[in-house]
Amino acid sequence: MPTCRRKRVLLTEPSLGLLDAVKNDPSREVFYLADTGEIFETYEAYAARMSFYRVKQFQCEVTGKSGLDYFQALDSERQEARTMHSRFPDQLKAAVLKAVQWQVMGRLDHLVEAVYDRFKDRYYPDEKVYVDVQGEKYLARILEVIPPKTNTPMKPSPGPVASTSSSPLSDAPTAIHRLAEDLKVPVKDSIAQDDPARYIYKAQILDEERQAGTGKTEKAKGKETTRGQWSGHQLDVDCSKMGRDRLAFSKSILRRFIRDCVDRDAAVASPWTVKPAIAAKYGVSSVMPEEIRKGVETLKKGESDKRKKVWEEKEGPASKRQKRAAAAAENEKILAAIAEQREREAREKAILAQKVKEENDRLVAEKKKKKPIRYPTEDLDVVLGDKEKRAGMKLKRPVPSKLAMPFGEDHDTNSAFLMCWNFLVVYGHPLHISSFTMDEFEAALQHSLVDPPCQLLAEIHATLIYILRSVGFNRHSAVVSLVDLKQEQGSDNEVFGVTIDQLTAAMADVGNSWERAPLRHAEGREGWEESLVGCLKDHANMENFPRLREILTRILFTADQLPDTAGSSAPSPSTSPSPLRLTTPASPADLYYKLSAKDRVDIIAFMCNLVVSSKAIHLHMETCEEQLTALRKEKIEVNRTKKAYAEEINTLSGEINGEAKSQANGKAAATGEDVPMHDSSDLSDAPNSDAEGTASAAAATAASTAPKRRSAAKEREAARAKALSARQAQAERRRLEEEVNKLERRLEGIEREFRKLLGSVRVKPLGRDRFYNRVWWFDGMGAASLIGAGGTVQYGTGRIFLQGPSEFDVEVLQRREEDVDARRRGEEGEEGMLAVGEWAVYNDLEEVKEFVDWLNPKGVRELALKNTFVKWWNHISPGMRRRAADLAANAKIPEARRSMRKHAGADVLREPYMQWTNRKAINGS
Repeated sequence: MPTCRRKRVLLTEPSLGLLDAVKNDPSREVFYLADTGEIFETYEAYAARMSFYRVKQFQCEVTGKSGLDYFQALDSERQEARTMHSRFPDQLKAAVLKAVQWQVMGRLDHLVEAVYDRFKDRYYPDEKVYVDVQGEKYLARILEVIPPKTNTPMKPSPGPVASTSSSPLSDAPTAIHRLAEDLKVPVKDSIAQDDPARYIYKAQILDEERQAGTGKTEKAKGKETTRGQWSGHQLDVDCSKMGRDRLAFSKSILRRFIRDCVDRDAAVASPWTVKPAIAAKYGVSSVMPEEIRKGVETLKKGESDKRKKVWEEKEGPASKRQKRAAAAAENEKILAAIAEQREREAREKAILAQKVKEENDRLVAEKKKKKPIRYPTEDLDVVLGDKEKRAGMKLKRPVPSKLAMPFGEDHDTNSAFLMCWNFLVVYGHPLHISSFTMDEFEAALQHSLVDPPCQLLAEIHATLIYILRSVGFNRHSAVVSLVDLKQEQGSDNEVFGVTIDQLTAAMADVGNSWERAPLRHAEGREGWEESLVGCLKDHANMENFPRLREILTRILFTADQLPDTAGSSAPSPSTSPSPLRLTTPASPADLYYKLSAKDRVDIIAFMCNLVVSSKAIHLHMETCEEQLTALRKEKIEVNRTKKAYAEEINTLSGEINGEAKSQANGKAAATGEDVPMHDSSDLSDAPNSDAEGTASAAAATAASTAPKRRSAAKEREAARAKALSARQAQAERRRLEEEVNKLERRLEGIEREFRKLLGSVRVKPLGRDRFYNRVWWFDGMGAASLIGAGGTVQYGTGRIFLQGPSEFDVEVLQRREEDVDARRRGEEGEEGMLAVGEWAVYNDLEEVKEFVDWLNPKGVRELALKNTFVKWWNHISPGMRRRAADLAANAKIPEARRSMRKHAGADVLREPYMQWTNRKAINGS
């Protein structure tokens, strides 16, 4: 039985309710643990027990292996039991079990010692032993056992020991080892009455090839002939010349065998009993003999009397009890006084300990205050101090605008809108569609005029339809889903006055050839509205597109009388549904432009979610992964080259500075050189008429200055050489600096390319602020670029978006001890607090600057976010400025042309989203 914390694990017994259910409710469902046979009423109890068994806290009782679960420990014990039973001699099993049956011994070790002493020199027929012949050990099999003073041989057992009365190991007394099985007889008496040394055993040496472990070595080669001559011989030997294999019979093996085969009750003086199944197998009687039963009862009674006597001695007679009571009372008084003294001392110690603890806490608190905090740290642990406030640190974050989002406070639609625009722009290459700004996409979704049509809407839907032709679908899945909905509802209720039967009938003849419709770019994608309906018929159902019925009704049916909406070219994003009943079938080409912007976003979002699984998108993502790997390698090489150039520049700078210092020192020495001066008294002493004296003096002077002129010439030559070397070093340094500048520009290009490719694989925010609000900047991803031809600035959104924290982040905030909501109200403001899934936006560059200034670099999240802003600021700020300029220019044009307008379409054609063209469209499609 496996153990847990040195205690055997007991199986769970069935509850009383289950036992009653066996009689009253046999068909009751229960939870059954097959590995242990346990039964549980509830799944919780079953799961708790299974979890307990799966914890690696159990130990194999046989091998002592720990760190196992219950089932591993059980398998280990069973495997060891099988190994032990296969090794233990079968001829000894019944005799040993009969010897231990009904034995009363406190410890198992004592029982093992007694059995081992009885059977270590006693052998049985058909048992394999080792026989000592002339100093060599031979494996032999016992053929006969000849007891002392008898010639009646004991025939070997023809097979495994059975439980019948004819077996030599049955309960009937045998002629051999008749006292070995009776442990009540002392060892000395059993040897005196039945000495094992007087037994003679007829053994047959087994063949050489049957000898276990007799591998031939170099030393054994000379003895092969000698060993082979004994094979098959029969010898008469006694126990002194015989022995068993230690792997088959030893105290440890015997202990494991007995522990596996016997059991004992927990009561005092309980005997060891062989397990019923094993007793039946080996013919061991399971009925306790009368004399043994009486002996066990006597032992139990003696133990009980001993405990009773101890109790009586403790209490004593009545007179003694009185004396003891008085003595006890006196002792109680003394003990009470001692206890009171101890309590007083304990109180004094407690007060002193409390004072010491308070002093220690005060010192620890002071140390904590003095200990500097290592920054950056958790953002919410950073609190602005007086120093930061005096330095002008922003205390409150600028409030982002929720109403400035494309769909206001409809955050679900805002999320779908941003996803659609990002998907269409990022995967522009596999979709074969040119990039467009978010403002153009928003304006196109609000386009409500049939004439002129919006080319941007046509290109978006057409390219998605082309891709969805290669994605698997179920024919007429929308019709089947609507019919199933009708059956579930039990009645054909109306939506906008149209029943499901009317809707399916109108859908039957629209868009059936959407897979083969050409939708050519040169023809303006004519017929894309009908193909859209066909695509929805085969791809959509009520599960993956819950608004399917409502949108199909709006795109296939119109009211008998509709209000004039032609005068408004830019309806509200949240256009309310028409209260009129849509009862007249109409063409999707006319009705699509009457859909609200929300309906159009839902359609495009559904199609984008399907296109993600297409092969074209997957191949593009794999290509981007490969290019990202190449860019990483290139970045490593560029950084390595840049570092080498920087080291060369530092070396050249050191040389140039050293030469400049040496030149300066040389000039200083030249200016301070001693010039020979003649004393005026010497000149005045020389006679004017002495020409020869003058000539000789001039010659001497020339001879003395000649070496100095030669050394000055050499110095000038060396200075010119040094100057030339310095000029060359400066030229080389300028060249290396230009190379470094080129490498830095390449690194900037690699960063831009990396952002584009990484945006095609997975879109990540710029970072998160202290309250886990996510900051998004979608420009420069996928097919979009931050720099156009000629270095012009390009933008996609020209804005910074903020998204509220996720549900997990909210749980993290709520687990903090401080009141995070109060802090958010103080640092974000009531209007600036974003809930889960809410969006807001910064349209003004000054607001973004204030937001960046509000970020505290002492926090880990805001430090990373601020560094990211610094990294991309040269692209964020120009993009926001250009968007602001474009919006201002587009806002002035309608005012200037208001008086010249003749009809609504004239101004619409001049809108930026109407001037967009798809330069990536494939010819012929």
